[in-house]
Amino acid sequence: MMHMTFYWGTTVTILFDIWKTNSINSYILTLISCFLFSVFYQFLEDRRLRFKLISLTRSITVSSSIDAPLLVRRSSSRFSAVKIGGAVLFGINSALGYLLMLAVMSFNGGVFIAVVVGLAVGNLLFRNGDEDVVVVDNPCACA
Repeated sequence: MMHMTFYWGTTVTILFDIWKTNSINSYILTLISCFLFSVFYQFLEDRRLRFKLISLTRSITVSSSIDAPLLVRRSSSRFSAVKIGGAVLFGINSALGYLLMLAVMSFNGGVFIAVVVGLAVGNLLFRNGDEDVVVVDNPCACA
């Protein structure tokens, strides 16, 4: 039966029926894998945002003339390799995020702590300088 409240046992089922922990060793391996999966999620999110930033800076050409517009329109092609790559990275990262959410929904306290600590460590390692970089899709202030 599935737990509907937090519990602290070492017997847990994560995501699939074949991923069950029956011993303390398998439980510890599960917690380590949840931790690493969470760190990897933050790493991919950092790569996705950096890819988006690089693609934005490459698509905008800045003219040094005095007649250059203040707001520069990006290329309007719907299906470029950069947009498809960004969409694929977004899809993979979204899927990983939902899998992490479902793992936490096992309501095991150890899994919850492993995922939260993994996200925090991943944020510390890979996304600590994100406050300096702002990715703006629409440069219009009124949008």
